[in-house]
Parts: sequence; structure tokens; C-alpha cells
Amino acid sequence: MASFKITGDQRLKGEIIPQGAKNEALQILCAVMLTPEVVTIHNIPDIRDVNQLIHLLGDLGVKIKRLTPSSIQFQADDIHLDYLETEEYRVKAAALRGSVMLLGPMLARFRKGRIPRPGGDKIGRRKMDTHFLGFEKLGATFSYDREDGGFYKVDADNLKGTFMLLDEASVTGTANILMAAVMAEGETTIYNAACEPYLQQLAKMLNRMGAKITGIASNLLRIEGVTALKGTEHTILPDMIEIGSFIGLAAMTQSEITIKDCRIAELGIIPDVFKRLGIQMEFRNDDIFIPAQEHYRIENYLDGSTLSVADAPWPGFTPDLLSIVLVTAIQAQGTVLIHQKMFESRLFFVDKLIEMGAQIILCDPHRATVIGHNRETQLRGIRMTSPDIRAGVALLIAAMSAKGVSIIDNIEQIDRGYQYIDTRLNAIGAEIIRL
Repeated sequence: MASFKITGDQRLKGEIIPQGAKNEALQILCAVMLTPEVVTIHNIPDIRDVNQLIHLLGDLGVKIKRLTPSSIQFQADDIHLDYLETEEYRVKAAALRGSVMLLGPMLARFRKGRIPRPGGDKIGRRKMDTHFLGFEKLGATFSYDREDGGFYKVDADNLKGTFMLLDEASVTGTANILMAAVMAEGETTIYNAACEPYLQQLAKMLNRMGAKITGIASNLLRIEGVTALKGTEHTILPDMIEIGSFIGLAAMTQSEITIKDCRIAELGIIPDVFKRLGIQMEFRNDDIFIPAQEHYRIENYLDGSTLSVADAPWPGFTPDLLSIVLVTAIQAQGTVLIHQKMFESRLFFVDKLIEMGAQIILCDPHRATVIGHNRETQLRGIRMTSPDIRAGVALLIAAMSAKGVSIIDNIEQIDRGYQYIDTRLNAIGAEIIRL
């Protein structure tokens, strides 16, 4: 287990480039299974979750040729379906939650899919029902063998298009069903579909491969099935979660940072939510400039009541940035209620922030109230453990703003989602040592 040793109270200054989007990469990489032709993907982040999926694709028989550190050529023209039944596949796929999105492409092209119960962050229940209900509506049969180590199996002699109303706007569920439906017979309509930018990117890529998808960027997708897909080239968006993390980091550490090449039009309400915390920013073409701020003040609602920041399906605020908003509010002037609706264990890391000196009331598993210090009190360095990707970076931001030295253990969780985060932050003035 590796750790970060952070010397806090350092002001950063400089430019930082966000990595390719992790959540998009996991979908796009699974989509290479849909065609025997060459698919080239650019701006792939060099992070643990993505690298594990690339290795898993290689084990399945996908030919992989790295063109540059962030560009890879894939060709799935000789897939080893027998590998799906091996213990090695069970172990590797179970360690990666994103592996579940292999089911849709495998079902579309090979009419069978196998996946063990996937891993990932321990942030509460993350049910899989949406995926399998969608597959069943397309004509697949689903089975789950608890005695077989928790193995999900889907099979189909033929997939047929249909109308479906998803029980929730699940991003991975929509992606999985969409990839299965593009090669189903007839027309499929998916209502209450997720419409995040990453889902839009997947749909546009599939259309370039020969799919016929309309309604992109809405919650109503229509797919006219085709018999085969061809190769394509695709560039992954910059990671909006990393961009939001850098905005919060700049405010907490009173740093002057320019975040480069942000694709601002794809960020939705993310910049506006941080502005409501009082954080100043300037859009300079496609860059976001965050000036050094001594103070930032949380807005109240028009009637004077306390601001509440809650997660919601796109175009609402992404749940992956609630941890960052929470930690950023610690040094703001004012009070904010953080309402994490989607996962019941994601706020439990606040006990470490309280130990560092933050004024936070954990109301219940879903809600926390932050009373900002307004720089009157500085956090103090402590030793702590990263429970998941986003909480880990929130703790890193807190440690970088704190007085003294902090140790964060289990940084493998941070490495799952943030590429060389210590190296990139040290380049603009941080003091982070990897132990």
C-alpha cells in the first residue's frame, strides 16, 4: 500500500492540463469490441482503472498497438470467447467496475456475455438491474449464479429492437444497452436515458462506426439496428471531474492556476456551482483561469436561506464532484448543505476533515452541513486513508491547504482516477512525496 506525504500551506502557480476523461474512456474502450476493424482512440488517461480494462481487452484477444503514450490502436478481430469462462477472467474483471460495459458489446456481436460481480468504489449500493432489464427487453436471457461466485450471464439467439423506459437514468446502464441495441434487429427506443457528455461521445463514435442513433444529448434515444459496424477514430474529452477538482484546489490553497483546454461548453453547470461558492474564474478561450483568492463567500438563495448543493442526473450536478465542493466550502465564508442523493456511503470521509479542524455536521448518510472558516482557522495535518477515488482527492486538497504534514494512505484509490496527480501538482508548486 502506497501513501502520499503532503507538506501543506503551499501556494501553487502555473498551468495544468486535465487528463482524458476516465468515465468516457471506460465506455469507449468497451465499444472497440463491436467491430473486427481497427479503432484508434486518443487522449486515453494513464490511470489504473483504464489500464486494467486495456489489459483485460488484450486477454480477450484484442490486438493493441500503442501509437503514443495517450493514443492506442485496437482491433478485435479474433476474440477468445472461451476466456470468459476462466478463473483468470473472473478475478481480473471483478476488480474493475467498468468491465460491466463489456456485456453490451459482447451480447451485440457474439450473442453472449459473462461478467463477475464488478468491484470499484465502496460508496454504497450500485445496483445492476437497469443493465439486465434492458438486455431482457432486447430479447436476451439473464441468469445470476450466486454459488458460482456471483457470475452474471446474458445470452441471446437474436436481439430485437423494442421500446423501453429505464427505471433510472444510469450512465453505465444506458451505455451498455445502447451498445447492445446498435446491432439489434429493428428499432429500439430508450426513454429516461442518461445524456451525460460522455454518453453523447459514445453515441457519436458509434454513429461514425455505422450505427444509426438519433436523439443524442436528450433522454430519448432512438436506434435503428445495423448488421455490422466498422472502425473509426475517436478523441476522449478532458475529464470534467479533474477540472472541478482543480478549481476547488485553487480556491482552498489560495493559488493562481490556469486549467488548459477544458472544453468549457461540455462542463454544464459545474463552473456555476463553484461560482456559487464565491470562487472567481475567467474563461480565456477554452482555458479556465482561477486567480489567487484570500476569501470567497457562499451565496444564499434569494430568500436568504442556506445554499444546498445536490447531485442529479445530467444536466444536473455530477455526484463525483460533491466531495470536492464539500472540502472547498471548508474555507469559504458562509454555510452550505451538501446533499448526496445517489450513494449512501460517500460522505463518511468527513470524519477525517473534522479531525483536521473542519466545521462539518454529518446530518445522515446523505447530507452534511459545512460551516466555512473564512480563513480564520487553518486545517491541521493528520494521517488518514483514502476510501474511494473522489474522497481521496478531497482529502488531498484538504491536506494541501492544511498547516503541517499529512499522510494519506491507500492512494491506489486516487491512482485509479487521477493520472500522475502528485507529479503534475508538484510541477506547479505542491510538496507531495509518494512513499
